[in-house]
Amino acid sequence: MTAKDLPTPATLRKLLSYDPDTGLLTWKRRSPEMFKAENRSNAWNARHAGKEAFTATMAQGYKIGSVLGSVYYAHRVAYAVHYGKWPAQHIDHISGDAADNRITNLRDVSQSMNCRNTAMQSSNTSGVCGVSWHKGSGKWQAHVKLYGKQKYLGTFDNIDDAAAARKAAEAGHGFTERHGT
Repeated sequence: MTAKDLPTPATLRKLLSYDPDTGLLTWKRRSPEMFKAENRSNAWNARHAGKEAFTATMAQGYKIGSVLGSVYYAHRVAYAVHYGKWPAQHIDHISGDAADNRITNLRDVSQSMNCRNTAMQSSNTSGVCGVSWHKGSGKWQAHVKLYGKQKYLGTFDNIDDAAAARKAAEAGHGFTERHGT
């Protein structure tokens, strides 16, 4: 979706209220001029005005909803309403809770930085992010992805040494404490 397809933050502010302390988006009353027929305004307001918007939840936990016929993520709309501009990149939920759209939990970051605040993948079998068992060598291997490139850190006789190498590689690269937990 290109920026020209997005409603402006000013338009969003006419349609929605955002509470930065709770993260909730609420529908505002709409004037008759916003509809082709006045009775549609009355019907829409009776059904939606003052009620929570973006109540549908995706499988990943993100809240979504429709504005002017297009579906958007609640966290991106909340950011746009609060700051008066659409996020330039990805919105990271700092706490890891995809439904927590409080402004203190949202930050506009690159995809690479967003990945440095992710939980451990469910397919991980070692229990340590970036560490896996290498059958061919019979040792633990460690790796880290930095700036879109996979970096091999070596093989180790025990998992603790591999985990320490991974942790050392993370240092200074913006990985959060929550990453890999």
